[in-house]
Amino acid sequence: MLRKSCLALALGAGILVNPALCSAFDPVVVKTAVDTELSKGYPALDALFKDIHEHPELGFQETRTAALLAKQMRALGFTVTEHVAKTGIVAIYKNGAGPTVLVRTELDALPLEEKTGLPYASKAKQVWQGKEVSVDHACGHDIHMTTWVGTAKALLSMKDQWHGTLMFVGQPSEEGATGISGAKAMLNDGLFTRFPKPDVGFALHNMPLPFGVYYRAGVVTSNANDLLITFHGKGSHGSMPQESIDPVLMAARFVVDVQAVISREKDPAAFGVVTVGAIQSGSAGNIIPDTAVLRGTIRSYDASVREKLFAGITRTAQAEAQMSGAPAPDVDLHGNVNYGAVVNDGAITERAAAAFNAAFGDQAHIVPKPLSASEDYSEFINAGVPSLYFFIGSYEPQRVADAQKSGIALPVNHSPMYAPVPEPTIRTGVAAMTIAVMSAMDSKS
Repeated sequence: MLRKSCLALALGAGILVNPALCSAFDPVVVKTAVDTELSKGYPALDALFKDIHEHPELGFQETRTAALLAKQMRALGFTVTEHVAKTGIVAIYKNGAGPTVLVRTELDALPLEEKTGLPYASKAKQVWQGKEVSVDHACGHDIHMTTWVGTAKALLSMKDQWHGTLMFVGQPSEEGATGISGAKAMLNDGLFTRFPKPDVGFALHNMPLPFGVYYRAGVVTSNANDLLITFHGKGSHGSMPQESIDPVLMAARFVVDVQAVISREKDPAAFGVVTVGAIQSGSAGNIIPDTAVLRGTIRSYDASVREKLFAGITRTAQAEAQMSGAPAPDVDLHGNVNYGAVVNDGAITERAAAAFNAAFGDQAHIVPKPLSASEDYSEFINAGVPSLYFFIGSYEPQRVADAQKSGIALPVNHSPMYAPVPEPTIRTGVAAMTIAVMSAMDSKS
């Protein structure tokens, strides 16, 4: 009966699955149980979401946030360790023999001012790069944290239906606003040596898509690398350029010339982006400075494309300096942000896809291509945790359809106007993550 329910619904949705993958549990039954649990517990989750949203904190400053989540998990019976990589938390719940399953949420927000006008909008401020700035959960990590707690509650309400160890990780500094990956910091602080190394991992992210669940096997997000180049010149009076070696001119030429690496060296069908987002140089209009600093980002899916971009960027920077008779520039392409692509495990995705399609029907969708954005969850995957990183939609379907018809784009993640609809986004996230975790557990008695 269970096997037939899973297979019939999955195949009806056009998903080809291995029959053995549907034999362990019934995702339709699990979804119904989660919905029943949420019918009683959603008001508490809604209050938690609004509390977190009103009190966002930047990377490695998430002290209130971490304490709040730690308290929630202890109340559920998890063994909680705080201050992993400064503000990270690890919550463990053992329920007999079985796999160890990682569920990750991010804790941090972004250094920008919220402009949504919501009654629970953030007015929080923190110090960032030496200045007091506004802070906003503009990426939706508040949705993730609430879903994380809701998933823990749902799983414990059904603990007689699965066996294994839950490893719920609250990760600081995913946004990299500090320039440091929180995932890497947790690994460096012994995440997989002080605690069990997971057999399987899951994480989710909300997106400005119609309500539902979205997934894909293979590459999901891009590689991300910092670009930091310092051109060295010779300062002079602005009226006497012949006495100078102008680093601003080198920087300006580089910004234009480096795009030839994208248009003429990279395969046009392969994804690759080089963006210079900041140039810092000089102090006055009549002074030619002696240095110019460029900062940017490099994105790609494939490791070979990334290496081609690295080589082209370095060669272009060196050529600009040589053309000006300047010393060799300092080129750093392996700075603080050095994220690999998130690559979903095929077997884990296949099993979860069958379950998602069985439970959510036409609200389960395959993502047709990888995202250009990046995620440091890849650090956990590259440390040996096969995983599924999936998405949940955060907008009403009609609103999305109306926006597409009008040509007026809806606010996206990192916009000060981005405001995911809490319900049913949180409900969907809790149900989907619970189903995903149980699809990986040994549910046989």
